[in-house]
Amino acid sequence: IMAQQVSSSPFLKPFFLKTPVRVVSPLQQRRHTLPASEFRNLTPQDAISVFEIEREAFVSVSGECPLTLDEVLNFLGQCPELSLGWFEEGQLVAFIIGSGWDKDRLSQEAMTQHVPGANAVHIHVLSVHRHCRQQGKGSILLWRYLQYLRCVPGLRRALLICEDFLLPFYLKAGFKQKGPSAISVSNMQFQEMECTLSGQAYARRNSGC
Repeated sequence: IMAQQVSSSPFLKPFFLKTPVRVVSPLQQRRHTLPASEFRNLTPQDAISVFEIEREAFVSVSGECPLTLDEVLNFLGQCPELSLGWFEEGQLVAFIIGSGWDKDRLSQEAMTQHVPGANAVHIHVLSVHRHCRQQGKGSILLWRYLQYLRCVPGLRRALLICEDFLLPFYLKAGFKQKGPSAISVSNMQFQEMECTLSGQAYARRNSGC
């Protein structure tokens, strides 16, 4: 039911930027046939591109990827409607992957599980291609993703964990701190964040939902 409802969301329709950012791409010769900028749900066919961006972004910093390639494939197969990719001229430049979660706080199990029909979304990863960073794309994509989630019937909250240096980014996006997370990855400590999706009448009214 969720997937059918989401398919009619205006946030899945192509979105064109007035001034597209140029990205070097092997598809340049077909630029005239591809949308300058498009947002859509990801599919398992996007998994390799997703993982390459994720690996480059995270391994150099922390040595760990939030999701393995198998986990990316798993989530894009089980809950593609909880993902969002930003494509420029057919090339993936940024993405978010989420899954369903049905408890108040995130636990270690939330890192690999999807709970169908849950009222919360666990945001596993937000990543931007290295050639497109420092351009505000992460903030734009997160804002668009949260607006999109507000159009999905039954969703009430978005949850995530992050390191301390990312707190200002998520606080600015509307998340609030829930305190230290019980989840630990390679001895790294995280803060748990929550964003309320329900009760956003103004956002709904202006999003076309």
